[in-house]
Amino acid sequence: MRRPVIGIIGNQYVIENRYPVHAVGRMNLDAAAEVSGGMPYIIAADPGLVTVAELMQVCDGFILTGGRANVHPETYGEPPTEAHGAFDTARDAVTLPLVRACIEAGQPILGLCRGFQEVNVAMGGTLHPEIRDLPGRDNHRMPPGGTLEEQFALRHVVTFAEGGVFHRLMGARQVMTNTLHGQGVKAPGPRVNVDGLAPDGTAEALHITGAPGFALAVQWHPEWNAANDPASRPLFEAFGAAARHWAEGHGPVPTLKSA
Repeated sequence: MRRPVIGIIGNQYVIENRYPVHAVGRMNLDAAAEVSGGMPYIIAADPGLVTVAELMQVCDGFILTGGRANVHPETYGEPPTEAHGAFDTARDAVTLPLVRACIEAGQPILGLCRGFQEVNVAMGGTLHPEIRDLPGRDNHRMPPGGTLEEQFALRHVVTFAEGGVFHRLMGARQVMTNTLHGQGVKAPGPRVNVDGLAPDGTAEALHITGAPGFALAVQWHPEWNAANDPASRPLFEAFGAAARHWAEGHGPVPTLKSA
């Protein structure tokens, strides 16, 4: 039996200020292969290169990765400002319709960091340009220095809704997570169910109400140490099981319902 093909959304970079590439962080590939049990497939997220229909035919599930660039605010009806940072409108043009199509079809998706924000925007939600500027909120950005171990270290608790999707998936109402983001959910989309919060009230976990298949997203980076972290492994294992079910022709695996 073949491994399910896991489409992993890539980001645009320029090597040495002159050579453009599309790339995916190795930790995303490792999580997809080693924990989800899939074959990682790097996606060049540019509508000039791929279409949503083609991607859904080739892949059995999708991981929406983090990235330096932010979702363009015009996609949720707001003007861009300096606080919104850099953008990747080509990625927006692929991922936002891909999210909607996968949710409608029941094809598995897992959003991480920027991917968490993409799921919210795709479903009609909005974003804050800079969480740390809001009254009472913490600085969730990546520490500016240090080793990767220090930058991806566990920094705060996430509390899940009692009996909710993530509580049941993790087997605990609270987990420790890393935090490496500047933006965050402002208003959830109409079907976006925020199921986990940081101590300062920042949205950290969501699922889509009424989705026929696996449709979860988290604001942190569970791909770091995914095989060993108790808040990461269950997430990637459940996603992998849903992708495998899809690959075998059995259709959607419903996201765990709230008790």
